[in-house]
Amino acid sequence: MSADVTAPAPPERGGPPAGPGVLRLMLDGLRRNMRQYGMVIALGLIVVLFAVWTDGDLLLPRNVSNLVLQNSYILVLAIGMMLVIISGHIDLSVGSLTAFVGAFLAVLNVRHDVPWPLALVLCLLVGAAAGAVQGYLIAYLGIPSFIVTLAGMLLFRGLTEILLKGQTLGPFPDGLQKIGNGFLPAFGPDTDYHNPTLLLGLVLIAAVVWQEVQGRRRQREFALQVPPLRLFALKLAALVAAILALTLLLASYKGAPIILIALGALVVGYGYLMRNAVFGRHVYAIGGNLPAAKLSGVKDKKVTFLVFLNMGVLAALAGLVVAARLNAASPKAGVNFELEAIASSFIGGASMSGGVGTVLGAIIGGLVLGVLNNGMNLLSVGTDWQQVIKGLALLLAVGFDVWNKRRSGA
Repeated sequence: MSADVTAPAPPERGGPPAGPGVLRLMLDGLRRNMRQYGMVIALGLIVVLFAVWTDGDLLLPRNVSNLVLQNSYILVLAIGMMLVIISGHIDLSVGSLTAFVGAFLAVLNVRHDVPWPLALVLCLLVGAAAGAVQGYLIAYLGIPSFIVTLAGMLLFRGLTEILLKGQTLGPFPDGLQKIGNGFLPAFGPDTDYHNPTLLLGLVLIAAVVWQEVQGRRRQREFALQVPPLRLFALKLAALVAAILALTLLLASYKGAPIILIALGALVVGYGYLMRNAVFGRHVYAIGGNLPAAKLSGVKDKKVTFLVFLNMGVLAALAGLVVAARLNAASPKAGVNFELEAIASSFIGGASMSGGVGTVLGAIIGGLVLGVLNNGMNLLSVGTDWQQVIKGLALLLAVGFDVWNKRRSGA
């Protein structure tokens, strides 16, 4: 006699598993994407903790606006530094080059009455020339980037002192100052909010959702591993909530700073360049495995040269923003900016060995440092302890990268 045994019906194709299977699948996806999500979660926790410790002062609209303005130039540098680190190099000269460009701007505009739009263009060309010279020495003459950029750090700092003769030089015209301190002009009906900022926030949310959905679709088309649908939806909801919160905070004060618009354009442009363009793929290739990249036909010398030229342009842009924000050029400007940019890149997921990192990760790393700085200032933490805490944050980030690599290898 036989008994009828009915096997459990398999779940429908595309349907989520029931019960504990959903949680297990989401946890597995989170572990596989820990590098991508880890610092986002850490940034959220840091914001929440400092918001509680400062009795909400951290999230006041005025403070959020100042946080953006105070860290904008570090975020600009972090974008370029991320590309340099992905390619397997380092750049120690960006802080000094930032100061030198600011000094050059002041000499042109204040001493010689060169119109500030023309002075801006000339300063960007100076930054490109500085990056090109360093890139040529590194890429085509084979001198290690550490040595070349260390020499550049000393050289540009000395030239800054020579140009300014050890003194602060300013002020700048109002139009130039707005680059570092200005806000979008308001228009439209009275809504108690800054209407252009609300509009930009909605456009940004739509762009982020479209980009994330399209990216997931492309990964599935190429049979690449993608996060579970529920984890993806959770990530998307968190991004939308963060953008909406930032939009409302800025719109309830003076609106979006002009430099934030420029920074957003840089993030979108460089993000596309690194994800979709041939140049971005080549940067990852030479940083991940240089011999294999050469055998694949990648022109490693040209790519390295362009990476450092790009870093020079972004350092010049950061120098213009710093000078405009301070309304003067100072011999002490840009001190430790290179360390902040390097720390932002590593905290944001870059690897010491190269070949790993994202533009968005550099921004997240820079925001982690910015929130730490701002929160500790609000709590009146001494500068000595601030250095200790930031050093520990960098050490933890690099330690996490090493642990994640060993776990993945195992």
